[in-house]
Amino acid sequence: MNEEAGLQKPHFVLVHGACHGAWCWYKIRCLMETSGYKVTCLDLKSAGIDQSNPNTILTLDEYDAPLIDFLSNLPHDEKVILVGHSAGGLSLTDAIHRFPKRIHLAIYVAANMLKHGFSSDQDFKDVRNFLITSLLC
Repeated sequence: MNEEAGLQKPHFVLVHGACHGAWCWYKIRCLMETSGYKVTCLDLKSAGIDQSNPNTILTLDEYDAPLIDFLSNLPHDEKVILVGHSAGGLSLTDAIHRFPKRIHLAIYVAANMLKHGFSSDQDFKDVRNFLITSLLC
């Protein structure tokens, strides 16, 4: 996008993978911000500097709460580009389904991508087991 033409550069939201936190994006974040992009890096529940006990995070909803809260509080006219790495892809898919009008684009970087319409009991059990295993890093 061209700022001279009155268009703002896009807002990127970077979502970490398993056993990481927002800190893992620091080099990319610095380069992007230096280039004029707006960049947000979030710690998902019990990751990075979030002090939540991983043994209490039992659902994808709980794990994704920081991302969902962030997207819920965006100005209504703002769209973001979501970037997810590894297990962060699960969070991207969840956010896309919840906020289709606030997501301009989603980029999966070596990330898990659940099939569209995941909703069976087994799918939820698989995601829960994956989260528990990931959070115990």
